Amino acid sequence: MKNLFYIGIVGLLLFEIANVYFIMPMPGSQRMNSLDLAYFLYSWRWAFRAVFGLLILAGAASAIRQSRWVALVALVLVAGVGYAFNFRMAADHMFYQPSSVQLQPASRNAVKPDREILGIKVNGQAKAYPIQFIGYHHQVLDTIGGQPIMVTYCTVCRTGRVFRPVINGKPATFRLVGMDHFNAMFEDAGTGSWWRQANGESIAGSLKGDTLPEVFSEQMTLKQWMALHPHSLVMQPDTTFSERYAKMDTYERGKGSSDLTRMDSLSWHDKSWVVGLSVGKRSKAYDWNRLKRERLIQDTLANRPVLLVLANDNRSFFAYERPASPTRFVLRHDTLSSGTQSYALSGRSLGAGPGLVRLPAHQEFWHSWQTFHPATGRY
Repeated sequence: MKNLFYIGIVGLLLFEIANVYFIMPMPGSQRMNSLDLAYFLYSWRWAFRAVFGLLILAGAASAIRQSRWVALVALVLVAGVGYAFNFRMAADHMFYQPSSVQLQPASRNAVKPDREILGIKVNGQAKAYPIQFIGYHHQVLDTIGGQPIMVTYCTVCRTGRVFRPVINGKPATFRLVGMDHFNAMFEDAGTGSWWRQANGESIAGSLKGDTLPEVFSEQMTLKQWMALHPHSLVMQPDTTFSERYAKMDTYERGKGSSDLTRMDSLSWHDKSWVVGLSVGKRSKAYDWNRLKRERLIQDTLANRPVLLVLANDNRSFFAYERPASPTRFVLRHDTLSSGTQSYALSGRSLGAGPGLVRLPAHQEFWHSWQTFHPATGRY
């Protein structure tokens, strides 16, 4: 009977490790196509624990009679591993949500103007969410313009997305469950399906294949955002997480606290920065180093003329659909000009003509963009 005890011990140890290994950034785990296995293990976690637990109980008396201390050490080991992997290494026990989301206007804002933010404007209301904060939290739930939003950021992918947390027309809540191919995954409370942060797609569970509606967002410095939206509200730090925010202090500059978040200064390496554009089913990546050199890139994507611009601060970027006419654009002092027409970086026309149509653009590590856009082009 003692064999049952040790089979249960070994089985429970391996299960608890595997249950976390496949959905956290551990050696080799994020390069495997193991999502289905990970979801299976997680979905049946209590069944596995029950089976191995019964084996342990069935053989416990025999194992203790033979060697009490060996059996006790084995039980302590299982308890320690179970605690570590479920309460110390689980994603939602490492990255917590703010106790409340506090936003303030410019007159009462405490966030430094050189911090980078995700900016959103809906129904005339503008809000800015500093990457230093949402990068730690991974997701922040809020409302804007009367609509619920889920502001997300994945530091290992270096990209932010904003979604409407609505499933089948009903409000939904999510928790950070882990990551797949180095991208954060969220689990909805209603169905237990897993959702990818990079594009809002459900990749496991009963809703697999569904997508969350995305809300247009922009990444730039707070100073640039407030120049374009002076009445914007700005998310303030939750003092409960001051130490966690401090560890994110240099992240925006590419100086992450680990190799997973640190920038590669060379182009087209895994941790090189790109700006990704998608038009319909076509996508293209633009090297950040080249954008810094050229500052203005005119290109065509999916037969549509596009324009990518880097502001004077070398950190705020904007993408537009260019007019069909072949005139060239010029960038001077954060003002775009084409012929006699001039535009603000917001795309607003500074003359009598129409403004420029904005396109979604996302800064991302190259390894992340090419993973989730496998047919992407490179500029």
